[in-house]
Amino acid sequence: MKNARTNGGPAALLSLALLLAGCGGRSDDIGGSNGLSTLSSVSAEAVGLHCTSGGSKISAGLDANDDGTLDAAEVSSVQYVCNGAAGSSGAAGAAGANGASGSNGRAGLVAMTAEPAGANCAAGGTKISVGLDANVSGVLDAGEVSSTGYVCRGANGADGADGAAGADGDPGAAGSNGLSNLISIVSEAPGTNCAYGGSMVSSGVDTDANGALDPGEITATSYNCNGAPGPGITWVDVVAMAVQAESNTGYLADSASQVVVTLPASPNIGDLVQISGAGTGGWKIAQNGGQSVIVQGLPGRMPPAGATWVERNSVQDGHAVASSADGSKLVAATWSDQIFTSTDSGATWTARDSARLWQAFGSSADGSKLVAAEYEGQLYTSTDSGVTWTARDSVRDWWAVASSADGNKLVAAAWNDRLYTSTDAGVTWTARDSARSWYALASSADGSKLVAVEQGGRIYTSTDSGLNWTPRASNRQWLAVASSADGSILVAGVNGGQLYTSVDSGVTWTARDSNRQWIAAASSADGSRLVAGTFGDGVYTSADSGVTWAARGGVSMARAIASSADGSRLAAVGAGSPLLTSIGDRTTAGVGGSLSGAQYDAITLQYLDGGVFMPLNHLSYSGSFDIR
Repeated sequence: MKNARTNGGPAALLSLALLLAGCGGRSDDIGGSNGLSTLSSVSAEAVGLHCTSGGSKISAGLDANDDGTLDAAEVSSVQYVCNGAAGSSGAAGAAGANGASGSNGRAGLVAMTAEPAGANCAAGGTKISVGLDANVSGVLDAGEVSSTGYVCRGANGADGADGAAGADGDPGAAGSNGLSNLISIVSEAPGTNCAYGGSMVSSGVDTDANGALDPGEITATSYNCNGAPGPGITWVDVVAMAVQAESNTGYLADSASQVVVTLPASPNIGDLVQISGAGTGGWKIAQNGGQSVIVQGLPGRMPPAGATWVERNSVQDGHAVASSADGSKLVAATWSDQIFTSTDSGATWTARDSARLWQAFGSSADGSKLVAAEYEGQLYTSTDSGVTWTARDSVRDWWAVASSADGNKLVAAAWNDRLYTSTDAGVTWTARDSARSWYALASSADGSKLVAVEQGGRIYTSTDSGLNWTPRASNRQWLAVASSADGSILVAGVNGGQLYTSVDSGVTWTARDSNRQWIAAASSADGSRLVAGTFGDGVYTSADSGVTWAARGGVSMARAIASSADGSRLAAVGAGSPLLTSIGDRTTAGVGGSLSGAQYDAITLQYLDGGVFMPLNHLSYSGSFDIR
């Protein structure tokens, strides 16, 4: 805005007052009430404190009560425009002449500019600058401003009430219908997309609006496939004593007496048989000829091994063998060859020591401490599972040895010589009893109970680690003997006679099985599973402490047999044969084998092939199955 100029009189400020009044005009907000007006007034200012030569007082403010008059209470800004000082009179002239006129005082100027919203005016307004025109340019320069004030706009009024709604317009024309999205579900044959068949789900937009999902309209395809089919199971409640099972059938043994379920005679691969014990009598699975059930992993004692044998070619024409309690560590030898050891149940073998006339071995339970008997040589011991060997005692015709579970208590026999015992793992030896034709030895786990057999003589037992011996049984061609871990259950074999068993540590004996050339024997730790070898008639096993025996084949001319503590792993060597091993992972093959459960015990069997059934799942509420 241009500067307004005045020579100091009140009348000269009239245009300024009018301008100021215009700056405070109302500002209407759209939809709201009018803002307050800015008013100003100009009044004469007497000579005094604000203007030494007098002048004008400019008052400004908002018309708060909207009456068009700037009341005293509405004044928010006061400015002064003062008159310039009067010029001094000229000096007196010569007599008769008048002095020159004094110069005019400086004019007072006012400048008004727009003030943006900010610290000085929250809603913006007008900035009023006042000063004297010192350079008489007619313009209020920045350096001439002596006073500044602001006349600010009022805040926007509140929004006015909404106007009445207008009448509805005429409806527009209807839009065209959108395109439909269609889904098609059809059967999917077994194949690449669904192995067992299912459904094919296709979707897309019906672009031609014909109501059908055409091939060209399909944008997505998915498959809902059937699961693999499983044999259906029909359950039969059995209260009879026995039932012939059919494939893919479940049997609920619901009787106070044991229910015998005989497996299907001609099942197909994959067929299932399920049995659950509902009655207090439980159940028993009976087998047909050639059938067996894999039982490794089931709770219960493992069945005796010997049903199947695996040939190990590292040891040929073996003469002696011994096993650790778990059956993993084996030691074996042939006549006039090296010692061979294995740490993987006979799968691989390592040659040890030198070629000698090895006759017998004994092993600690962990397989770390070994003792070996050399015919026409010395005894040898090892404390590192057969890696190294140390010669012990003297040269004799050593024929048999046995070891306690910890390998510290040993007993050895020499042919036509005496018995010898050691309590320091074979470092020193003490002669016991008398010179006899000693042929075989066995020891309890703690080494306190010993048994020795004499070929053509009697059986001898000791309960004090070999210090004293008592003759038992009768004179026979005793060639084999084995003992349970506690020394209570014994088995002994006669060449050309029967097997004999004892359940009272050898005090009394009972004849078992038939006359054969029994030459080797071994026992599980609990004495329930026994194995015996013949010279020419193979291997026999028993699962009832020797009461009954079953032919197992294997080494036809056995010389030595070893068993794991649970009777599930066997190793046998013999004349003209490689070393053979057997793992009892299934029931006895044929009608002699069985699997039984008590009330609330259950099992599901699936037929594999070759007469073998495999458990898919089982539940043993009693904690153990009876495996035979």
